Amino acid sequence: MNINLGLTPLISLVAGILILVMPKLLNFIVAIYLIMIGLIGLFGTGALHIR
Repeated sequence: MNINLGLTPLISLVAGILILVMPKLLNFIVAIYLIMIGLIGLFGTGALHIR
């Protein structure tokens, strides 16, 4: 059984949980999320090796 976990859904999940837990940090969390998604889009997930 192979489990292929993409980085984008994981970041989205963490951002959503943080917004639910700390709604006052919404602007900060959204800004970090957009930066991370932009970097993943520019460099691709092949540049990030998570073990």
